[in-house]
Amino acid sequence: MITAQEVTLLIKQSLPDAQIDVKDMGGGDHLEVNVVSSEFSGLSLVQQHQLVYGALKNELRKETIHALALKTSTPQ
Repeated sequence: MITAQEVTLLIKQSLPDAQIDVKDMGGGDHLEVNVVSSEFSGLSLVQQHQLVYGALKNELRKETIHALALKTSTPQ
């Protein structure tokens, strides 16, 4: 099981300016994550998601995070 704070810290290491909202969708390993970052500017949605997946790659590989619903955007 991984905490929302741990997920936030991992993403912040790759995207320091990010505003991150993490919700446990059940069991502690099914998460919904919303990330807003200026680093996403000019990137496709796939590229944005790849940045976040990269930050969480170890947890995804170890299945500490089993399911991830991800939303990304730039600040408005």
